[in-house]
Amino acid sequence: MKLNMAMPLRILGVDPGYGRVGWGIVEKFRGDITYIAHGCIETSPKVSFSQRLSDIFVALEGLISTYSPEVAAIEELFFAKNVTTGIQVAHARGVILLALHQANIPSKTVTPSQVKQSMTGYGRASKRQVQEMVKHCLHLKVIPSPDDAADALAVAFTASPLFFVEK
Repeated sequence: MKLNMAMPLRILGVDPGYGRVGWGIVEKFRGDITYIAHGCIETSPKVSFSQRLSDIFVALEGLISTYSPEVAAIEELFFAKNVTTGIQVAHARGVILLALHQANIPSKTVTPSQVKQSMTGYGRASKRQVQEMVKHCLHLKVIPSPDDAADALAVAFTASPLFFVEK
């Protein structure tokens, strides 16, 4: 992947889920990272799981069309006690990766501990500490809401050094 570092680099950060997918857009230019937008794709529990996955795909296509990110970062799955939920989130993550691939957007994966380390300097920081640093680092007046969107902005911020010019 060859990127022109003399131009701003627009990064889409994604916090995957199947009920809610957090997303955040930042721009990196000459070492500065600027907030662009954030939000959450929400799916209805009243429709089939396959419909929820389709809704995520279509919404992500719309975000890509609207914000034109050049690269993306997606948070790695963190498996909790509920294996079924983990599998469903993995399906949603696959749909997200497919949408990025079809839009020719290269992506990187970051782990939750990488995000915490990057944002706070401590790999076991609390969710609240990460959110406070998102607010601070992106010069926002309030912590982005919902939590999934704040997490996605942290993912984008964390991944920003991972994209570089190849020689």
